[in-house]
Amino acid sequence: MALRLGFIVETLGGLLHGDPELAIQGLAPLESAGAADLSFLSHPKYQSQLAASGAACVIVAPAMAEAAARRGACIVADQPYLYYARLTQLWKRAHARAAGPRIHPSAVIDPEAQIDPTARIGALCVVERGARIGADTVLKSRVTVGEDCQIGERCLLHPGVVIGADGFGFAPDGGAWEKIEQLGAVRVGDDVEIGANTCIDRGALQDTVIEDGVKLDNLIQIGHNVRIGRHTAMAGCVGVAGSATIGAHCTVGGGAVVLGHLSLADGVHVSAASVVTRSIRKPGHYTGMFPIDDNAAWEKNAATLKQLHSLRERLKALESAQDKD
Repeated sequence: MALRLGFIVETLGGLLHGDPELAIQGLAPLESAGAADLSFLSHPKYQSQLAASGAACVIVAPAMAEAAARRGACIVADQPYLYYARLTQLWKRAHARAAGPRIHPSAVIDPEAQIDPTARIGALCVVERGARIGADTVLKSRVTVGEDCQIGERCLLHPGVVIGADGFGFAPDGGAWEKIEQLGAVRVGDDVEIGANTCIDRGALQDTVIEDGVKLDNLIQIGHNVRIGRHTAMAGCVGVAGSATIGAHCTVGGGAVVLGHLSLADGVHVSAASVVTRSIRKPGHYTGMFPIDDNAAWEKNAATLKQLHSLRERLKALESAQDKD
């Protein structure tokens, strides 16, 4: 089903330069968009692709309006990427298939669980005793929500998510391990999205808490008693160890690790593959990684790093001797 440019602008706003009756058949990147596609220019550094694009229409910022209008139809918006995000939502609504059953017949829901009448539960999901699922929340296939865990309103949990498995708690006992029962639960706020196969462990005593608006990518591990502040986003394969506290409006890049019992302030941004080994009290962008290199050079640099402390002590000794002279 095509959408008219006029309908798109009437619904989402923006300033249209071009024919409002032009029918859009699809959304596509600048480099591959065809004569019936709508695309967007998210950053001026890609403006060379604008002139060469075959798109029927391009969403651009005001600074690029003149160049885009010379090329053809365009929609001018203050934040093209945000406009594009809302356009994808409009497109999905316009092309949505008829909804299936609210609760799939294969889902297993304990009689003591509470499911809001507007929630949707996908195939092979398990919702255990005492769990609560909020209004307009969607559980895709094979999601497990453990005993007494709570999911807020308008959340989206992708396939394979596990909420409320036991946290990793064991006490040493003469070379063996004694299990520490995990007596807390997990509380997920409103408007949270959790990617495929991400796991959030229940708390040992108090609950693990995911606040409103948090966005978690695929294959993330959140340990017991972690707290993640509102509107924080984490990319794939992040690991957060137990009892860490992440502030609001933070971002954590793919494959990064936050060690246990640490705290990150609001507005902290951690680069991909970094390992956070200390608490971060001030907002900002933080990176902790060893740059990739060819193996021979890396081994030499690593060997030098191992001697860094002794070299530092020798340097201090030499400086002290010079001071005495």
